[in-house]
Amino acid sequence: MPLSLITVNVGAPSLDRARRQLRWLAERSEDVLVLTETKATAGSQFLAEAFTAAGYAVTFPEHAPGELGVMIISKLAVTPDPLSTAMDYLPARAAGVVVDTTDGPLRVAGAYVPSRDSSADKTERKMTWLQRFQDALDRTANGTPLLLLGDLNVLEPTHTPAHRGQFAPFEYAFYTGLTDRHHLIDLFRHLHPDQVEHSWARRPELGYRYDHAHGSLTLAERLTACDYVHETREIGPDGTRLTDHSGLAVRLTLTATTTLLTSDPATAVTSAEPEATLF
Repeated sequence: MPLSLITVNVGAPSLDRARRQLRWLAERSEDVLVLTETKATAGSQFLAEAFTAAGYAVTFPEHAPGELGVMIISKLAVTPDPLSTAMDYLPARAAGVVVDTTDGPLRVAGAYVPSRDSSADKTERKMTWLQRFQDALDRTANGTPLLLLGDLNVLEPTHTPAHRGQFAPFEYAFYTGLTDRHHLIDLFRHLHPDQVEHSWARRPELGYRYDHAHGSLTLAERLTACDYVHETREIGPDGTRLTDHSGLAVRLTLTATTTLLTSDPATAVTSAEPEATLF
């Protein structure tokens, strides 16, 4: 059975939005969910508790107050990946797990790269994080195939539209370095070399492909699908949308060895939604 994953930027959700996101996520068929722009607030905590209560393996690093990060939710058995403890700068923005498959272990990492504006401090913050993250990838590389998912807040150098002047050379260098330095292939580009897609936009004609999936060469050879899921940022009947980012779903011809016994997280008991007491 193919192994499937999806990454979605959930936008540091309020508790109300997290409840709506939970219903959508609970209906997805993917084995692993990589959520980005999580936060140590009620909304993200609600998602973590709901999936944990439903039997999922939830990796939710400790977030410093006000800081953003990632959460990995799996219906497959996982073990911690060294990347989770290798980051020494804004560590909640990267996490990893290892999934056992019939072809051997698979490393799954999630990343939420800091955004920036034109200020020197935020530019330095982003540059430092990218450097530390690449160093962590180097230190933890062990020959095991790696799948990196998340909102990288960088564009490919050939992005359409070009958005010239908005991104610095160090940002484009990070994107190209994922392939040149870390031997990770842009899986969307691997399957769709000429397709123009965007995962975030201020206006429809000015989109950005911020959300990415990169994988080792052996994973590119097992890749059957890598497609954006735009419904997450479409306005629903209630006039709201789940988030302002599209999801990105990946499917590989790999078979996990152990699937957890899980229930519907949308109906699981959490501290935010206590079970009714009967008298």
